[in-house]
Amino acid sequence: MAAKHVAEQRSPFIVAPLMSEKHSQVPQASGFDSTLSFLREGYDFISNRCDDLGTDGFETRVMLRSVLCLRGESAVSLFYGQDLFTRKGAMPPSTLRLLQDKGSVQSLDGEAHRHRKRMFSQLLVGTPPDRMVSLFERHWRKAEEIWIANGETELFSASNLVLTHAAWEWGGLPADTMDIDDLCDQLVGMVENAGRIGPRMWRELARRAALERRLERLIVQLRKGEIKAADDAPVSFITRWIDSDGNELSAKVAAVELINLLRPIVAIGRWILFSAMALHRYPQWQIRIAAGADEWIEPFVEEVRRTYPFFPVIGGRALRPFSWGGKRFDSGQWVMLDLFSTNRDARIYPDPLAIHPERAPSWRDQDFRFMPQGAGDLRKDHRCPGEWLTVSIMSSAIRLLTRDMRYQVDDQNLDMPMNRLPTRPKGGLRIRLADHTIQSAD
Repeated sequence: MAAKHVAEQRSPFIVAPLMSEKHSQVPQASGFDSTLSFLREGYDFISNRCDDLGTDGFETRVMLRSVLCLRGESAVSLFYGQDLFTRKGAMPPSTLRLLQDKGSVQSLDGEAHRHRKRMFSQLLVGTPPDRMVSLFERHWRKAEEIWIANGETELFSASNLVLTHAAWEWGGLPADTMDIDDLCDQLVGMVENAGRIGPRMWRELARRAALERRLERLIVQLRKGEIKAADDAPVSFITRWIDSDGNELSAKVAAVELINLLRPIVAIGRWILFSAMALHRYPQWQIRIAAGADEWIEPFVEEVRRTYPFFPVIGGRALRPFSWGGKRFDSGQWVMLDLFSTNRDARIYPDPLAIHPERAPSWRDQDFRFMPQGAGDLRKDHRCPGEWLTVSIMSSAIRLLTRDMRYQVDDQNLDMPMNRLPTRPKGGLRIRLADHTIQSAD
């Protein structure tokens, strides 16, 4: 995970105050089009050029479209805090359809977005995540019996399956209405192939469409009373939600949003993988947490989220003309914001590539300095409302890994190719378990 440190000197661009009229020339990256460079460099594409140019932003072309690439706290504040950008048209249509699809909360702007966002906020922020965490722990301990019997497990895929079982039960639809192994494969495939092009991407789009149709039928059955779900179950909440137009969500949109509730939960499996890798890399923290230092679990989790690579960039298009940092933004201006390098910015986090839980960044701050899942106000902005749940499940996984389990990590290649989006070790971290008494879920 080697990366350059942020350059000491920068151009006046993006250092000037917000809405400044002072003219500043935006650097232009070399070459006519940077598409191949972006695919080759991946997570490091924007930071490499910013470092070379001594700036926090530059212009180039990607897929023959003009794009302004930005990084840093000021750019994040602009992107998330000013209601100046839309996500529409800001990412390849295939990626949008695979991760969110049409009609989802991320495809909305303004009051329509804020209203739909309240649905997710009430599900994920308004209620403590205790029940979901309890389900996760119960399914983990059940799976652990199988892992021990097998002697070895691949942690990434094993965690994904545990999370899928827990998420489906938490969602509230009857267990016999879905093949959980298939559901896990479909939800993981959406994330794993979001940055790909070609046949695998098209295969996953077809699989997502099939899953949407399946869930749409279940929602119609639920509304007709042909199948049952608890009144307080998330699926019931989504099914009853009255949108900003005064109507219930269509069965199709409700199915889309149910996937967009389940998929991010299963995606926490990547963070669990990274947590285990960090415990392996920093054994002093593994020992400390195993000895009962609960107060350090969440800070360790947040440093994992800050340091390890999830999605590298987020895209937006300017909703209207404005000026900022000496740059004139025309309506429709495409912007790519570098989340990965901003989280590892040496101006904010000294020794940025190392995990230091004592610096304690937190999702609760909701600022523009720490954005593993977006920045700003999670109730209003395009920030993931599931961070409380994410951090809680990761914290639970760390307790299970350090206190409930005895395992070894044999020599294996844990390198992560930075041009794979999203990246992870190809092997997913194989662990060899020793037999022991599993603590009761009660």
